[in-house]
Amino acid sequence: MDSSFGRRSNSHGGVDGEWRRWAVLVATVWVQALTGTNFDFSAYSSALKASMGVSQQSLNYLATASDLGKAFGWSSGLALLYMPLPAVLLLSAVLGLASYALQYGILLPSSTLAASLPYPAVFLICLAAGCSICWFNTVCFVVCIRSFSAANRPLALSLSISFNGLSAAFYTLFANALSPYSPSVYLLLNAILPLAASIIALPAILLCHPHDHSSLRTLPKHDRRVFLCFYTIAFVTGIYLVTFGSVTTTSSAARAVLMGAMALLTLPLIIPAASSCSSVGTHDPDTELTFNHNDPQKPLLLNHDDHTETNGSMAHKTVEWQPKGCCCGTILDKGCVLVLGEEHSAKKLIRCVDFWLYYTAYFCGATVGLVYSNNLGQIAQSLQCQPQLTMLLAVYSSCSFFGRLLSALPDFLHRYVCLNLDTYR
Repeated sequence: MDSSFGRRSNSHGGVDGEWRRWAVLVATVWVQALTGTNFDFSAYSSALKASMGVSQQSLNYLATASDLGKAFGWSSGLALLYMPLPAVLLLSAVLGLASYALQYGILLPSSTLAASLPYPAVFLICLAAGCSICWFNTVCFVVCIRSFSAANRPLALSLSISFNGLSAAFYTLFANALSPYSPSVYLLLNAILPLAASIIALPAILLCHPHDHSSLRTLPKHDRRVFLCFYTIAFVTGIYLVTFGSVTTTSSAARAVLMGAMALLTLPLIIPAASSCSSVGTHDPDTELTFNHNDPQKPLLLNHDDHTETNGSMAHKTVEWQPKGCCCGTILDKGCVLVLGEEHSAKKLIRCVDFWLYYTAYFCGATVGLVYSNNLGQIAQSLQCQPQLTMLLAVYSSCSFFGRLLSALPDFLHRYVCLNLDTYR
């Protein structure tokens, strides 16, 4: 009697975990889609330059300050050590709200803020705005890492990060629907939309638990279908924004396109509901953790909640493993799924060659796209294509999105195509 009740409870807990992790992924998609506020800098850069009366070189320094805010991204990790995840999310939204609201005040025609604020103060404001973006990214990364197993984590992270590239396209749609010829509306949207997205996503973020075992127990076939649905919706959203994202003929047409984009952004909500329904009756506590032993992407350490009866109490099994050639030392944990490399100290991290290879590649590669994005307004102005700036922003944003989305293609093909071929053989 007691045994069967325990098995039923575990099964229901698994279904609940299934619903939670997909709902969390939808929440990170929303947050990422509306918090890439540095990508629309070129939409208001010329107006900011004229309002402050600065040179092009000084304007470039402000753009650099917005991107340099990411150099202080470590502060978000430090905050997570002392603050709960929802608090860090809301704090980043408040930081962005204050930073962009001050910049919006500079562009107001009747405002004296541009004359009263010294240039170094504006530089620090742009720096704080860039830092808030990094805090949003850290929250989304941590949520995905906590909610997905090592096998599915790259796909979840790639999907979430991809939508960050669509931020400029979404902001262009909002600006065209509200005030197509006002550059300052972008700064107003930069201040309000991230806070709104954080509040909407907050209930799902609250569902995330650091050590939720049920959310890490996955059914490969089920996950394959769900991720395929997510990526299909993402691809359709990108095509939609490329096709209709630059509509500026009338405000009514822009509002119609915006409504369609918001519908596509909320469409993934059906996936958590469908996932919980399809998972009922499919979770068996004894067979939930099903991994292919030939899969190099599988978690390196697994503990199937093994336990033994000792004096009437449950004693969890201890796992200890020393990986060959690993700089991270001995891994020791009790009664949970553990994956190599989840936690590293700063001292061990800077000793790893992989860290410096990633740092160099990101420093030399990602900055090229940022320089182009920040100067897109001046490029359009020099080519006398200022009216087409919103179209250029939408196209650039959508192409950035597809580049990010396709980065997960090798892992997706390996995980769900190659392994299936090996199974049939």
